Amino acid sequence: MQGNLFGTLVAAAVFVSQIALGAESPRTVETQSGPIAVETVASGLGDPWSLAFLPDGRMLVTERAGRIRIVTRQGTLSAPLSGVPAVYSSGQGGLLDIALAPDFPTSRLVYFSFGEPGEGGASTAVARARLADDRLQDTTVIFRAAPKTGGGAHFGSRLAFGRDGTLFVTTGDRFQFDPSQDLSNHTGKVLRINADGSVPGDNPFVGRPNVRPEIWSLGHRNVEGAAIHPQTGRLWTHEMGPAGGDELNITEAGRNYGWPLVSWGRHYDGRDIPAPSTRPDFAQSIRHWTPVIAPSGMAFYSGDAIPSWKGNLLIGGLVARAIVRLTLNGQQVTGEERVSLGGRIRDVRQGPDGAVYALDESNGTILRLSAAR
Repeated sequence: MQGNLFGTLVAAAVFVSQIALGAESPRTVETQSGPIAVETVASGLGDPWSLAFLPDGRMLVTERAGRIRIVTRQGTLSAPLSGVPAVYSSGQGGLLDIALAPDFPTSRLVYFSFGEPGEGGASTAVARARLADDRLQDTTVIFRAAPKTGGGAHFGSRLAFGRDGTLFVTTGDRFQFDPSQDLSNHTGKVLRINADGSVPGDNPFVGRPNVRPEIWSLGHRNVEGAAIHPQTGRLWTHEMGPAGGDELNITEAGRNYGWPLVSWGRHYDGRDIPAPSTRPDFAQSIRHWTPVIAPSGMAFYSGDAIPSWKGNLLIGGLVARAIVRLTLNGQQVTGEERVSLGGRIRDVRQGPDGAVYALDESNGTILRLSAAR
């Protein structure tokens, strides 16, 4: 009896100490390339949308309601940083992507995109600010998409710095359809600006009358993923289709990607849309999905924590509730696996430790993936 009581007390003490330390055993997910350990790094986030790693391993995380938090490597959440401008947080709008300037160690500059309220409704905007200990300083809006429109759909809003230091900004069609083909607005486009918000002189439409000079490409529906290929330096994006037809694209200067004139999906009311193959003058996707995966966030993986994934493209899946892992051969997709994580995966990043980090929007958590030992 005494032995059983002693064992019970020891077990209880271990359990309590684990709770006190916030310890949680990793779960294992079986994949085609072997078991993957999935750990919860942090919890308690509200609609997390994006994360960026600071040089010391801490994370900047955006919450759609308009908050930026610093998350330590141990999972502690800071109070919201001051210095965030007014955010339109309704529907799919809110505080969205975040990225560090390429020279962040010296400049301390952070860039973030958000739904900005204004006359006529809201539009995607980009701000930059200097990160201090617990606040943003000198916050300046460097780009505002025009026009502002009503409704809370399709803000796009990923950021990606090119090798030359220019910044790619993605937008959505704001559920307006036709403006994606109109070069006089920023709606349904991929844009390219300098780090101060000015227009690069080599953008494809610079100098054309009645054309927004920030435009890099057009004919997009809702681009929520953007990443620079580590070998080629080319921009890859993905966008959400309607009822079917999510796309993965290599996004080139001046090209038209077809929306809403063509799509691999259908309108929500069941009406057909001509297939992209009927318009060879439009740029063609290199992968498309029907049923949809609802892609959000994207990263090329080059780490060592999961050696078998090196060189793969990782995409967050909201409807797929998974990381969608693509194997590549140059510009061709050679295989696909969906690594189920049980929640809406809003963003995927590679950490400085070589592990894969995913934002689980459903549960307000940051997940860390590595090869199971």
